[in-house]
Amino acid sequence: MSYPIETVRHSLAHVMAAAVKKLYPDVKFAGGPAIENGFYYDFDTEYRFSEEDFSKIEQEMRSLIKSNGRFEQRNVTPAEAMEIFAGQPYKMEWLREYDAAGDALSIYTFRDFTDLCRGPHVESSKELPRDAFKIRSVAGAYWKGDAKNKMLQRIYVDAFATKEDLDAHLKMMEQAAARDNRKLGKDMDLFHFEPDYAPGAVFWHDKGYKIYRRLIDYIRMRQERAGYLEISTPSVMDRSLWERSGHWAKYGEHNYSGKTQDGKTFCVKPMSCPGGMLVFGQGIKSYKDLPMYLAEFGKVNRYEAAGGLSGLMRVREFTQDDAHIFCTEEQLEAEVVKILRFIKDIYGKFGFDKISMKLATRRESEFRIGSDEVWDKAEGALRHALEANGIEFEVAPGDAAFYGPKIDNYLRDSMGRIWQCGTIQLDMNLPERFDLSYIGEDGEKHRPIMLHRAMLGSIERFMGILLESTGGNLPLWLSPEAVVVTPISEKYRDYAVLVADKLRAAGVYARTDLRDEKVNYKIRELSLAKTPIIAVVGEKEAADNTVTLRRLGVERQETVALDDFVSDMRAAVKMPD
Repeated sequence: MSYPIETVRHSLAHVMAAAVKKLYPDVKFAGGPAIENGFYYDFDTEYRFSEEDFSKIEQEMRSLIKSNGRFEQRNVTPAEAMEIFAGQPYKMEWLREYDAAGDALSIYTFRDFTDLCRGPHVESSKELPRDAFKIRSVAGAYWKGDAKNKMLQRIYVDAFATKEDLDAHLKMMEQAAARDNRKLGKDMDLFHFEPDYAPGAVFWHDKGYKIYRRLIDYIRMRQERAGYLEISTPSVMDRSLWERSGHWAKYGEHNYSGKTQDGKTFCVKPMSCPGGMLVFGQGIKSYKDLPMYLAEFGKVNRYEAAGGLSGLMRVREFTQDDAHIFCTEEQLEAEVVKILRFIKDIYGKFGFDKISMKLATRRESEFRIGSDEVWDKAEGALRHALEANGIEFEVAPGDAAFYGPKIDNYLRDSMGRIWQCGTIQLDMNLPERFDLSYIGEDGEKHRPIMLHRAMLGSIERFMGILLESTGGNLPLWLSPEAVVVTPISEKYRDYAVLVADKLRAAGVYARTDLRDEKVNYKIRELSLAKTPIIAVVGEKEAADNTVTLRRLGVERQETVALDDFVSDMRAAVKMPD
């Protein structure tokens, strides 16, 4: 019988827990779901797992799979479950919180291991692969994700249906490690981090800051053509603003804040939304002014847990290509579709042409604002915009923002990894909280609908995704140094300088490498730094007014006329569109 991969992974998670129990009898179990590419399980034990334990656990898992043990399900009452899981504090805590005291609970038993679980599982371990899983890592994880709780040990496992699928995944992971944005940042001299002084904040070097600025310049150019107005709002604002918007209740512990001498509490901006609403609220707006597009490249700060920081992919200080679109109810559908097409076109310019979408709907939460009636209307509007325009999407229940539903855009990189980047969030609640209005055709005040929109999302994170997807081999228009000119000896320094000057005059990022080193050494070093084009000049080039080119990733070198090269490069480094 063939099972869905999620069922296989979930079953393997129980097998691993059984193996760990056999090898380390004093362990306490928290939980272990299937995730993308595998599963994990959280354990509490005084023993510290390390890579040296991985093969031992894998071997025990294979032995258990070979034993052909069955996954036996039965329903028990909460009282029976309390008896079964006595001595397992994390299962007991969950049971004490379980409020449906009279309802049956589902448990599964595999060999000597029993767990609270809805299933489904395979019928027998003989249906599980013995050679298609591999323990990836062990990491700390707080119980229930709360830093106030105990730190558990989380074992991550990559798991697939076949060994061929696992091998392909492991090969991709090796490639991803070689392309890690932190490694490329060092090799290419783009940026670094100072965890002792500014954890989670990027120190941009000249070349990295060129890429960062170029990304913003491109989005700015596209937005201006599309009729967006660019604004800038303060980086520090009074806490009362965030209380009014609801962000303080939801994210207060992630804000950087402090009191001033007059006793007021101010926050470093964690997001740009309230500032955009205050700008819209200035002056009287007419229906003729709508839709109004307010864009901001807002630098924001959020306190992320230190253990979650990861190069450019997760930082505490970052810049968002944020925008807020204010429109009427009649304009809403057209604006949603327009933004989705805008985002898709932008991604295509960076080589990302495999885009998927998810409609994120509400969750029951103490932080959610707005009535069910407003949420019904908002979710229905987004769903209708997608369906009426033939746009494929999945539903992600419970993933909405606290103020409204959203459509998240996911892109697939060159290694097959999926990243959530762009988003559209429909907000009928914050305009109400900030008492925003426009004068309608009837001369009366009406409430606008607001769309929160980001295309790249975090500039830093998108740059990390782009670096890893391309392996640092960026498009010429984004490269901080499109050309480096190096002479084969000191005699041809002047000609090298002339070539670089001509390129810069044509708007091409170019510099010279005049170090007194052998040319082959310089070529190796420049290639490691992902220099797109190395122009080597010597006696023949100087005499013929040519350059000899070595392009990144191309074995063959070529010699071309200098004027032709400058002309070609002038066109090649222009932004798309």
